[in-house]
Amino acid sequence: MRSRGTLKRIAMFLAVLGPGLITASADNDAPGIATYSMAGSTFGYSFLWILVWITLGEVVVQEMAARSGAVTGKGLTDLIRERFGLRVTFFVVLGLIVANLGTTAAQFAGVASAAEMFGLSRYIALPLAGFAVWALVTRASYKRVERVLLALSLYAVAYVVSAIVIDPPWGEILRAAVVPTFQTDRQYVLAVLATIGTTITPWAAVYMQASVADKGITMKEYGSSRLDVILGAAVGNIVSAFIIICTAATLYVRGITVSSAEEAALALAPVAGAWAEILFGVGLLGASLLAASVLPLATTYAVCEVFGWERGLDREPGEARMFYGLYTAIIVASVLLVMGPRLPLFPLMWLSQVANAVLLPVVLVLMLRLANDRHLMGDYTNGRAINAIAIILGVLVVAATGALFVSGG
Repeated sequence: MRSRGTLKRIAMFLAVLGPGLITASADNDAPGIATYSMAGSTFGYSFLWILVWITLGEVVVQEMAARSGAVTGKGLTDLIRERFGLRVTFFVVLGLIVANLGTTAAQFAGVASAAEMFGLSRYIALPLAGFAVWALVTRASYKRVERVLLALSLYAVAYVVSAIVIDPPWGEILRAAVVPTFQTDRQYVLAVLATIGTTITPWAAVYMQASVADKGITMKEYGSSRLDVILGAAVGNIVSAFIIICTAATLYVRGITVSSAEEAALALAPVAGAWAEILFGVGLLGASLLAASVLPLATTYAVCEVFGWERGLDREPGEARMFYGLYTAIIVASVLLVMGPRLPLFPLMWLSQVANAVLLPVVLVLMLRLANDRHLMGDYTNGRAINAIAIILGVLVVAATGALFVSGG
């Protein structure tokens, strides 16, 4: 009987597995790789303590979104519209569209960077990638999409292997992860905001809550969904830490600050040698396609929730014309943006994440009010610790944003 109960719990966990791992794996997308590579090559191991605290913040935000979806059966923007009205919802969704379009464009910038590393023109690679992403999401079942997206995230193992081969000073790394260090220059503040913006993203909260609601997960199965959130955040940010460690150990010590995909690829040279650029290019391509699949979904869910349009990958295109139309439009617009004037692709990838960080406090305030509404959440409102961590996170982002503007950013 005990073994049967254990098997039942495992089966329940596997049934709800997905949203947490996908959103966390998508953190290590093209902008994420660019951000962590820039941070590691510019500031060395001293940036690791920030990632530790950001991981805690990500768990809190994503758990809050998943719990709200399980209790209410509704998406985040749907609840914002019901509780705060159309005016507030309009500005939130507008901010999400702008930030997400920039980040989706950054994913296709990652595709372009990977393609150019292999000698393929962006004008050929981008349309092909856009069509591939569109076909993957719109023509496959929801379960199949999740499996493919999770499989694409396996590229990140290369950073773990590379760090083990390098054998960096682990004692120094441990100290850097637990002992805070601060800098006040503009580049450091930008790096902090970009790291927050690529790790704790408003779109990820929207996607998480919508995914849980669409899957029909209730509080009865929520224990497994909560484990998915925590596991996803832990795995995703462990990989992020290894990206910082690799770039610090191979580039920072040599005075190389990452400004291109070719330079970032040097972090994988200890494990891949002459094949480092190929390994990095394949990983960058996989990461870009992973997030380029998820990001437009988050935006489309948000807009459809606001207007009450039919949504979800479990619906046929004829039943949810606006859902599939918006998804297609976002992909096309993002591809065209990157195919336009020749922008510096690598800086574009990490700078795009600053917009996510600036929008985060607004979304956090609304999420906190919803998650503490006893009429809405019943017995599943936030605890004091969750509220405290979320508030501290929002205050820190506002302070960092203010410091950026004061410093002339």
